[in-house]
Amino acid sequence: MRDGTWNPELPIPMTIREVRQETPAVKRFVLDGSLNAYPGQFVMVWLPGIDEKPFSLMNANPVTLAIAEVGRFTRAMHLLDVGSRLWLRGPFGQGFSLEGRHLLLAAGGYGAAPLVFLARRAREDGRRITVLVAARSREHLLLVEEFRRLGCEVLTCTDDGSDGQPPRLAPLAVEELLQRAAPDALYACGPAGMLDALEALARKYHLSTQLSREAYMRCGIGVCGSCTCGDQLVCRDGPVFRIPG
Repeated sequence: MRDGTWNPELPIPMTIREVRQETPAVKRFVLDGSLNAYPGQFVMVWLPGIDEKPFSLMNANPVTLAIAEVGRFTRAMHLLDVGSRLWLRGPFGQGFSLEGRHLLLAAGGYGAAPLVFLARRAREDGRRITVLVAARSREHLLLVEEFRRLGCEVLTCTDDGSDGQPPRLAPLAVEELLQRAAPDALYACGPAGMLDALEALARKYHLSTQLSREAYMRCGIGVCGSCTCGDQLVCRDGPVFRIPG
């Protein structure tokens, strides 16, 4: 548990207490510790002898991560099991802030994890949540049932139509929801192309929007400069960037 002596820049050990396969590519890791963190913030996960990588928090109490197997580090993560130990630094970055009473969340690909954390906080505050979960195919739709358990209205879309809906990309589905549901604010996490399209929609509809962006990171604290996004740093100025309505 984080306390008054906590230094987020120093790694602390945590032990995996649960591992769950969420999709063919994604596993959920529940750890034995907790953090004082906001939805949208991230942690740096260190596996000694392998590397250190950033991951958004799916939950902070207990610390929960949803990790897709996409490279050497994440393959090593997927080999870990209950009882394995890893080290964390953080939380870092700017998180989401709750605005309005009806929130539209758009999760593309692996971007559902921080939005589940956000939805949990918003539902505890009595806010209405509509969620669009998008993926390339049905088997890759991430955390749909988790959103439903939180009491969110959940819709899906897939590139290939394997979810039973007409094939479509997330920005088109989001625009349809903006016209139908008239939310107070839009929150999104997903691939860069999807977020760029949603930023354009936010400006078109003059809708307050918060986008969680990913970038290559080494330090996580704004020193190395590896995560530049224009004239900003994703680790320090993001990962959540705000587009005013």
